[in-house]
Amino acid sequence: MENCVKSALIVLASLLTQRLAAQIVHLPEPGDTTRVQFDVARDADTDIQNAIRLARRSGKNILLDVGGEWCSWCRKLDRFFLQNRDVGEFMHKNYVVVKVNYSKENKNERTLSRFPAVKGYPHFFVLDQDGKLLHSQDTGALESGDRHDREKVFGFLKEWAPEDSTSR
Repeated sequence: MENCVKSALIVLASLLTQRLAAQIVHLPEPGDTTRVQFDVARDADTDIQNAIRLARRSGKNILLDVGGEWCSWCRKLDRFFLQNRDVGEFMHKNYVVVKVNYSKENKNERTLSRFPAVKGYPHFFVLDQDGKLLHSQDTGALESGDRHDREKVFGFLKEWAPEDSTSR
């Protein structure tokens, strides 16, 4: 009987985690050829609170990807993760990724006012499992010429991954 209760609790926890993950707008999973768009209707505060709960359960940090559909570099960054599967896999193993829209229609001012000013898009904020800001990253520094630099992006993700990420 005790094993049945434990099994039921494990299944329930797994289902809750999957449901929570589905509520968060994130970058495409490795192998997924569809691009997740920035959604002006999303509530960024709710997405971040859900990400915090998921990060606590999974031991991951949180990566906020701030941008909009109007941003060509935002679309380039999405393509970068699709084309560099190992980088995308590492990202998803170590971060709960949340897209935060910034556009004329929805600037998410209340949410973004809690973080350092953004000078360009896309922009990354790395949060710990409790939602505390660890780092603010201008993605322009992760570019070379007209594209994102693989080594710079991967280096950034490795630097800000949770400390126990070597086992992932």
